[in-house]
Amino acid sequence: MWCMENKEEKIGLIPCAEGGSTIDDWAADNTLFRHAVCQAKFAMQDTELIGILWHQGESDSCDGKYQTYYEKLQTMTAELRQELNAPEIPFILGGLGGFLGKSGLGANCTEYELINRELLRFAQEQKNSYFVTAEGLTPNPDGIHMDAASQRRWGVRYYEAFSKRKNVLSPLENEMELLDRCINVPYTKGEKMHLTMMDFISGRMTYEELCRKFENI
Repeated sequence: MWCMENKEEKIGLIPCAEGGSTIDDWAADNTLFRHAVCQAKFAMQDTELIGILWHQGESDSCDGKYQTYYEKLQTMTAELRQELNAPEIPFILGGLGGFLGKSGLGANCTEYELINRELLRFAQEQKNSYFVTAEGLTPNPDGIHMDAASQRRWGVRYYEAFSKRKNVLSPLENEMELLDRCINVPYTKGEKMHLTMMDFISGRMTYEELCRKFENI
């Protein structure tokens, strides 16, 4: 969605996620926090930081950990904003899926609704923070991670929260239409070259065919 509305610019992600991490693992004096700050500052040398995406909480969805989640998240975000000198940058919080607490790796996440309550409260009480619901989204067979189709739908909701600076508390009415607009677009030159190279690497195309194809891209 962002690329469609900002065709003259480029956007990138700074991946700093760590599967299975708890909110305690993200405390300012721990490695995950320091790594995220380091990566963000490196990117900010020649780009602009325009938003922070937060999806975490499954590992805190048990044993009453929700009771201290809000305060720990508040401390962490305050430290992060200070480190990055970004007091007003949008902080988008993704809610946990309703499929948790039932099967597979997600079976132990029995208090996910309470974590969602704290995430939403954070978005309602803290400036420049916005909540995105995971309502209606579906998991992989592992019972804890969203499947690819749901991740794409969630991305549309994330952009709605980011672009309009508001909480997204239910699936968007035109969610599938927006998603279709994102997916069904012509390949860029770079994407065409990548797909062509993959055909060559996998043996479906000779070197001579590769050269001819590149000439026409």
